[in-house]
Parts: sequence; structure tokens; C-alpha cells
Amino acid sequence: LAACTLNSPLPADPAPPPPPPTVVHIVTPPPAPPDEVGPLLSYHQSLRRMSQGELVKELSGLGLQQRSPRVAMQMGMALMLTRGGGDLARAQTLLDSVAGSAEVEAAPLRPLAQLLSANCAEMRRWSEHADKLATQQKDSQRRIDQLNEMLEGLKAIERTLPARPAPGPQVTK
Repeated sequence: LAACTLNSPLPADPAPPPPPPTVVHIVTPPPAPPDEVGPLLSYHQSLRRMSQGELVKELSGLGLQQRSPRVAMQMGMALMLTRGGGDLARAQTLLDSVAGSAEVEAAPLRPLAQLLSANCAEMRRWSEHADKLATQQKDSQRRIDQLNEMLEGLKAIERTLPARPAPGPQVTK
């Protein structure tokens, strides 16, 4: 009897064996390229806080630097904020040159250059529209002034006319 108690009975349904442990392969991504856009966005924010005089000084300093896609972006950003005639067109030209550049240094800057160039184009359209509206307003004001002068002339003529006699009683038949 003792032998029977040492061996336990086998269960009716044996449990399935545990699954083999999964091997997890950790793939580390390649190191990220240095961020070129972040510093340019910070630079743009600093430009927005500058006065017009400071922007002109910044532009002259950028003009002395060796031409590169980054310097072209900086110049374009500064020109977008100055209020000089033709500055938006110059900014758009610079930004388009970066957006279409085949240089390796320009590659991470292309999307931002395209965005800013489109922004320049939109600002130019709005500026032209505002100029057109201002011209129309001046023309309308000139026409209003002419009509007012004409009305005053008619009033003056009316004052010089002899007074009409008062209507007499009407006779009814």
C-alpha cells in the first residue's frame, strides 16, 4: 500500500505545457539628426520682438555672413517682418531658393521654407488687396466730395431763385 501512496494519480486532462518565452528584440532607432528647425523657430520668435531698427541691423549683419540655406532662411524671416516695399517679394525669393535647393544642408529646412514661402505669398496677396481697397476708398471719397460740391451749388442756385407766390384758395366748381 505504501507504494500506491507515493505515486499520485495522473490527472484526466493534462494541462498544456507553458508557451516558450518570447524573445523581445529591442531595436534602437538611429540617432536623430540634429534639429535644424527648432533653433530657426526660436530665432523667428526673437525677430518678432525686435523693432524695425533692430530688424534692419539684423539684416545687415546677415548680409555679411557667407550664403547658406540657414542664412537665407534667417534673412527671409527677417524680411517678412520688415515693412519695406518689396521686402515680402525678396523674402519669398530667398525662401523659395531654400525650398528648391539640392544642397544637403537645405534638406531639413525645406518644409519650413515652403511653409514660410506660402505665408509670404498670402501676405503679398492681402497687401495688394488692401492697397486696391485703399485706392477704391480714395476714389469713392473724391466722388462723394464732387457730389457734395454739386449739391451745394444746386442749393445756392435754389436760394437765388425768387420766392414762389403762395397758392391762392382753390375754386371748386
